[in-house]
Order: sequence, then C-alpha cells, then structure tokens
Amino acid sequence: MKRVILIVLDSIGIGALPDADKYGDAGANTLNHIAQICGGINIPNLSGLGIGNIEGLDNIEKADEPTASFGRAKEMSSGKDTTTGHWEMMGLFLEKPFKTFHEGFPRDFIEAFSNKIGRKVIGNYPASGTEIIKELGKEHEETGAIIVYTSADSVFQIAAHEEVVPLEELYNICAVAREMLTGDLQVARVIARPFTGKEGNYTRTSNRRDFSISPFSDTVLDFIKDKELEVKAVGKIEDIFNKKGITEAVHTENNMDGVDKTLDYMEKNFEGLIFTNLVDFDSKYGHRRNPEGYKQAIEEFDDRLPEIIHALRDEDILIITADHGNDPTYIGTDHTREYIPVLVYGEYIKNGVDIGTLETFADIGATIADYLNAGMPEYGKSFLNKIL
Repeated sequence: MKRVILIVLDSIGIGALPDADKYGDAGANTLNHIAQICGGINIPNLSGLGIGNIEGLDNIEKADEPTASFGRAKEMSSGKDTTTGHWEMMGLFLEKPFKTFHEGFPRDFIEAFSNKIGRKVIGNYPASGTEIIKELGKEHEETGAIIVYTSADSVFQIAAHEEVVPLEELYNICAVAREMLTGDLQVARVIARPFTGKEGNYTRTSNRRDFSISPFSDTVLDFIKDKELEVKAVGKIEDIFNKKGITEAVHTENNMDGVDKTLDYMEKNFEGLIFTNLVDFDSKYGHRRNPEGYKQAIEEFDDRLPEIIHALRDEDILIITADHGNDPTYIGTDHTREYIPVLVYGEYIKNGVDIGTLETFADIGATIADYLNAGMPEYGKSFLNKIL
C-alpha cells in the first residue's frame, strides 16, 4: 500500500534563484538569514534528515550521516507566488506570471462589484493585511463597507469583521469577485480575510478561504485520482487547486493543527497522496517580516517531526519541501524568488543521497507519480531511481 506524504513548509526558501534579481530578490535566503539574525535555529530533526547539507545553507547544522535524501529545486515558471509554486510542483509550467495590480483595481470594476454585492468598498490598494484592518477597521464597522486590498501577489483580498459581515456572506462576496475577475482582470486568487476584535486590537481569524482559478490542465493530482487512489488535502491545498484532483480535504487553523490533521490522515488505510500546506510561516511571519516568530514556528514544526516519522508505514515516503521564499530579513513584505528544499525520507529511501539541484519543482510531482504508478506530467523528471 504505497503512500506519499508531501508537506509544504510554506515560504521556507533556501537561497536566491539565478534570476532573482529580475524580481528584486537578489541575495534573499529565507532559512539561512533567519538562522543568521536569530543566532541559529534549533531544528535537530530537520538537520538530522539533512536540510543543512543542502547547498546554500551555511548557517544550518549539517548532519554527518543524513537519514534522508536531500537537495533543492529551481522554479521554472515565471512568478514567485503560492499558486505558481504548487501548480509547478504538480507538473504545470506557467510561462507568464499571474497579473498583479500594484495601483489597485480599476474604479469601474470596483463600482460594478460594489453594486452587485450591495455593499460599498473601501481600500483598494496594496497593503499588509494586518495594517489595512488597523487603518480601515473602524470605518468598516461603522459603515459596513468591505475592505478590499491586494499585494505584490496576484490576489484580490476582502477583509471583513465577522460580526459585521457574516462568514457565509463574505464567502459569497468572494465568489462574486471570483466570477467577475476574468480576462485582463484575472487574478490567481480571491481571498476571504475575516477578522474579529475591537479597534486597536483586531485579529484575523482562521476562517480564511482562497477562491482560486482552476488549473488550466490536469496535474499529478488528477493522474493519482484517475488511478482511483486517494488525494487527501490538508490546509489550503484544496483552494489552490480549486478542488481539482482532490478526493478529500480538510482546512486547518494553524501549523500545529495542520500537523494534527496530517497525522489523522496517516492513521487511515488508503493508497495515494497526503498533500499538506503549513501556511503560518508565510502568512504570520514572512509577510510581517518577523524572523523571531518565523524561527519559533520552524522549531515548533521540528518538534513535531518525530511524530510524523513514527507514523510512517513501511511503504510510505515523506517529502518535505516549500513553494517559494519569504525572507523576513528582506525589504518589503513580498515573497522572494528562491530555491526550495527537498527532503525525502522513508523505510526504503536511501540515506544521505544528494540529489543536487532539480531544474524544476515539477520533478517532485513526477517522482510522486512514478512511485504511485500514476500518469506522468508533461514537465518534470522523476528522481525515484536515485533514492530507492
């Protein structure tokens, strides 16, 4: 009974890609810089697998005898966002990045959107999610107008207080926006950003939902599903792929809940893939440029890693990776275009094999498809024969 447990540590990049300067990210290195500025990171379990042995991680402890195969992967697609990273991992290549709106969305669109949902719109500019609710939260509470904002990513984000705009209405508003944002206005994701609290103490809740466009072609997830195997999604994976190729999904409140939900799935008897995204690294610490919080979150995951390893069955393969970088020591609040780590562990996986630099994230999906005897993607080459 073959299974792959794929865990994406959202935004844990490990060094600027050769073309990072074109994205304004020259010199970025999320994991290395966190360790440097925080005086090290205590991650004995990840280090034991061999994460510190990957090229470019000079500030992370190396293992004398790594217990996993290890390496790094380049992003072949244009972009550095969540959707691009995950889609490429599952075999899709994006020649052009998703469109972004650095000046906000056109006024005529905002007016049409406002009329359709029956609420006024405030904001409509690039902003940090926590900062914009500080700025506009009171006005939102007083008027009922929804807060719209974007970022350097291809996103249309809608923030609303849960006591002002009930969750169901907020999700319906997002669905309207998703339907309207087509053609030249198409964005990768519409995101519901609910919050609670009072002025001066607003807090975003775990009821976030992402409304993504659907993948333009079948992915490794579809190939696995077509073989009548399971694809169990944990966290925002279901949203990123707009449910395409997913057989079962569960959303999560935070990283540790994501680990719990992954372990719950690992207890079940099935063949196929568990695909987990742990988003707190990115949303709570990367974008907010908080290296200390990021460090603590990595250490918390590392503390739980033995539970995941202990839950593996003989034919299970564990892959730990990322989807892009988000260097909290870097300028701005945007993602950073970086290599991602690739750690592969299992009973029958060779110890200490350096798989080097993969030319595309899609090699990960191709390797998963190869192991599960599913259809192979157009992009990506399996490295299974190097590690089994």
